[in-house]
Amino acid sequence: MKKNIDNFLDVLESEKKYSSNTIISYRNDLNLFNIFLVENNIKKVDYQTIRLYLNFLYEKKYSNRAIARHISSLRSFFKYMKKNNIINDNPMLLISNPKQEKKLPKVVFDNELEKLLATPDINTPIGLRDALILEMLYSTGVRVSELVNIKIKDVNLNGREIRILGKGSKERIVLYGTKCSNLIKDYLNKARNKFINENNVNDYLILSKTGKKINTREIRNIIDKVSKEANLKIHLSPHVLRHTFATDMLNNGADLKSVQQLLGHESLSTTTIYTHVSNERLRKVYLDSHPRAHK
Repeated sequence: MKKNIDNFLDVLESEKKYSSNTIISYRNDLNLFNIFLVENNIKKVDYQTIRLYLNFLYEKKYSNRAIARHISSLRSFFKYMKKNNIINDNPMLLISNPKQEKKLPKVVFDNELEKLLATPDINTPIGLRDALILEMLYSTGVRVSELVNIKIKDVNLNGREIRILGKGSKERIVLYGTKCSNLIKDYLNKARNKFINENNVNDYLILSKTGKKINTREIRNIIDKVSKEANLKIHLSPHVLRHTFATDMLNNGADLKSVQQLLGHESLSTTTIYTHVSNERLRKVYLDSHPRAHK
């Protein structure tokens, strides 16, 4: 089984061009499944095997969301196995996902958002870079995995557009406004060259302190540091800024289809979660503002 898992992961990486984070997620899920098979001396996988494994995950207190991800990983893996005639029957055909509890995405509201974006010291190269990272995540709604892969050539400074290579190697164009535009130009003119020497020249937009392509962990650490300096009440992550982008767009009149395209969602249903956030905000405004709301 282990060899088949490794071959499957190679296909995802070399042919499907999945991101490194997605590959890691698949590897972790499938390796855990393989350990379960080995520890229970299971040689042949069938429907009952999958049911036993899911019960094992439930007993380990995995959430419904985590179990659904494991099911998705197994479903893709056994589909690959069947397609390549490694197995005769797909054991996942009758397996359904557990019911998901819909959780509203966290967002940063106006006053805390402005405090956050104003926290980095833009008079220093590091501060200017950090300010740009925060502004780009909020102004464009890109995923952190997409941000780290933006190259200078992907940025249209005159049109204020960025070409993004998203999930499944799908391209889309995101837009940005005046504040982000000024930060990009200042960063390129005043800061980026400070991180570069003759041994680490590259064409990625956002660089680490050592001049190399920045990685997602470094960006998360930067956001943690800046949010602590800003004394934010909410635990901040790159995805919270993406949620905030989508929610603010809808709150200010953007249509759902446009937000879907900007976020790079394959399905419109994925984007509809943000309408619930908008509705909750409207409810709070009503309850706080209308004189007969509590009578």
